Amino acid sequence: MNTKLLKAAAIIAWIIGGMAVFAGGQVLLGTLPDYYVIDWLPIYNFIVGLVTVLVTAVLIWRNSRYALPAAVVTFIAHILVLLVLLIAFRDMVARDSLVAMVVRSVTWTIILALMFRAANKAKGMKNSVL
Repeated sequence: MNTKLLKAAAIIAWIIGGMAVFAGGQVLLGTLPDYYVIDWLPIYNFIVGLVTVLVTAVLIWRNSRYALPAAVVTFIAHILVLLVLLIAFRDMVARDSLVAMVVRSVTWTIILALMFRAANKAKGMKNSVL
């Protein structure tokens, strides 16, 4: 497996997770932005960010067999939350919250692309050795 691609994916996951922990944590600690905050969104951001930093990024870094499922679950969670915000909370959600969810979704698309590319390179190398 191409470890450079996986290391890059892990670092990106760690950074985007850390940003979510920081953003969610600030609100949970009482530093409210100058716009309406949907009650459950900072909790979601903090928890998923923490799981990303402490679990998912580590699994990707170590090339664990659980790395891809964890990354896919994280990606799907962000997409689902983005859809909920766009559909159920479209009149309430702040633009900054939507932008943050889009950035997370796009970032996880990039992380998954790096992981799939690393897996495909590893397959190609395995086939060329045989």
